[in-house]
Amino acid sequence: MIIFLITLGILILGIWLFLRLNPAFGGKPSPEQLRRYAQSPNWDGQKFVYPEPTRSFHASPGNLFSLLRDYIRGNDRIRPTRPLLVVKVEPSVWTKPNGDSIIWLGHSALLLHIGGKRLLLDPMLGPSPTPVPPFGGKRYAPELPFAVEALPRVDAVLISHDHYDHLDYKTITMLKDKTKRFIVPLGVSCHLERWGVKPERISEHDWWDELEWEGLKFVCTPARHYSGRGRGKQDRSLWCSWVISSPEQRVFFSGDSGYGPHFQQIGKKYGPFDLALMECGQYDVRWIDIHMLPEQTVQAGLDVQGQWLLPIHWGAFTLALHDWDDPIRRVVAQGRMSGMPIATPKIGEILPLKALATPELTPVKSTSQEIPSAPAESNAWWN
Repeated sequence: MIIFLITLGILILGIWLFLRLNPAFGGKPSPEQLRRYAQSPNWDGQKFVYPEPTRSFHASPGNLFSLLRDYIRGNDRIRPTRPLLVVKVEPSVWTKPNGDSIIWLGHSALLLHIGGKRLLLDPMLGPSPTPVPPFGGKRYAPELPFAVEALPRVDAVLISHDHYDHLDYKTITMLKDKTKRFIVPLGVSCHLERWGVKPERISEHDWWDELEWEGLKFVCTPARHYSGRGRGKQDRSLWCSWVISSPEQRVFFSGDSGYGPHFQQIGKKYGPFDLALMECGQYDVRWIDIHMLPEQTVQAGLDVQGQWLLPIHWGAFTLALHDWDDPIRRVVAQGRMSGMPIATPKIGEILPLKALATPELTPVKSTSQEIPSAPAESNAWWN
């Protein structure tokens, strides 16, 4: 019994030290930062909240039973049967950017060239969305469109929230010395500071904050989600969406969000958008408050007045029980029914924003290539 108790004590101590010392779990806000967060209208005295009741999981007995049943039953199509192919980004993109353009990197990670600036949105470029990479689901594609080390300077990195599939410790450590500015919601700076980002290069924002920076305008806008890295940190940082605009282009980035009235509010105040980057994946009716179904994704794109919709938050990791390609099939079908043009580029494919001026469901010619819009099912790249 004594040996058992000593062994148990050592195990508990080891776990505690691992959680405390592993930098991947992020940092802790300072008392000064907490006082600032307490001034936010979105802080209820203990945590950040969305204006309407929002649950990360509907924990009824029926939902718990059905979730256990579905996990036991499994799903043969929860991952692709073969690694996804990606389009390699040519080195010329770094020296001669193809005007205003966007490259989807899988999941919610995007490389956006706009107004002469290079931005990374939620650059989770690691192999697994977990603080302990040997555990957790692996990325569908064996390689990224480019090596992070090959990426030259980055003007700004935008983060929507601090979940592991959006904010990756190792990616940030590789980007911190080549990025001029990190633009994040309230509560995220403590993670970046622990990982070596200088505080003067970070700006934290509340919902509806506007930032003018080097010819671009950023607006931290609401989302219906939650946050947290590790025990005791849930909802201690804010989650958000982003409006990104230059004199020529206007882009909306949803981050993670369930459907809610904030989409119409954003559309009325800042729309229309040339392109709406909308969450579409990792959903389930049992956690519908925090992740939209594909049909809701299309409606949200209409609400924000997006001229084109590019579905994100799919194609890289398995974080729900639906078929891996269910998001894109359903959002394309709903887009056709609703008259919303859906762009479906391959991972790594360049999407020139200037070609989005003609919102049609057939490919639109640009000076160099076609817009990858919703193809016929038989010709879809994910088949």
